[in-house]
Amino acid sequence: MTDEEMRTIIIDNFALDDRVNTAEVSVVVDNSRVTLTGTVSSYRAKRIVEEDVREVVGILKINNQLWVQYPLMTPVLTDEEIASNVANALTRNPEIDDNKIDVSVIGGLLTLHGTVDAFWKKFQAEDIAYSITGVIDVINELAVVPTKNAQDEELAKCIENALERNMDVEAEDVNVIVENSRVSLIGFVPNWAAWRAAHNTASYTTGVIMVVDKLAIRYPDN
Repeated sequence: MTDEEMRTIIIDNFALDDRVNTAEVSVVVDNSRVTLTGTVSSYRAKRIVEEDVREVVGILKINNQLWVQYPLMTPVLTDEEIASNVANALTRNPEIDDNKIDVSVIGGLLTLHGTVDAFWKKFQAEDIAYSITGVIDVINELAVVPTKNAQDEELAKCIENALERNMDVEAEDVNVIVENSRVSLIGFVPNWAAWRAAHNTASYTTGVIMVVDKLAIRYPDN
C-alpha cells in the first residue's frame, strides 16, 4: 500500500467516526509513518484520532502532534472541580467500584489511586477520566486485585483458546506466558488490529493483573 493510499484510508476512518470532529486535523504519511497536526476539542478526541490511525494496516509509527483547543465557551475548571467531575463519572459507571478509587488533580494532571478487580477495568477508569473536560493527562496507578483466584495454567489455557478463536490473530505466532497472574505476550502479529485483539484477549481474562506486551508487528509483505 502506498503512502497516499494509507492517507486516504485514514481520512475515511475519520469521516466514519462520529465521536470526534477531525475538520482541523492534518495527516501526512511518509514511508508508512504518520504525522498528525492541527487541533481537536479534547484530550479524549486526541486519543480517538490516534486509535483511528492504528486501524490502518501497514502503519509503522504515529507521531501525534495534535493540540487540544477547547471551544471558546468551555468554562475553565479548577483542579477540585475536575476531580469531582471524574469521581462522579466513575460513580455512574456500574462496572467500576468507585469506592476503591481515589482521584487527585494538580494543574489538570489527574492521578488515579486505589484498586480494581480486573485488568481491563484499570483502563476503563482511565478512559472515563480522559473524557472529562480539563483533564490534560492521566497517571494510572490503580492496582489490580482479582476477586477470584485463578491458577496460572488455567489462565494461559483460557487466553490461548481465545486467541485460537480470534480471526484476527495467528495463535501459533503468539506465545502466552503466565506467572503469578501476570501475562506476557511474545511473538508476532500481522497488524495493529491483531495486536489489539491479542492484547484485549489477555486483558479481559478474569484473574489477569498485568499484561506485558512483547509482540512485534510483522507485516506479511516484509
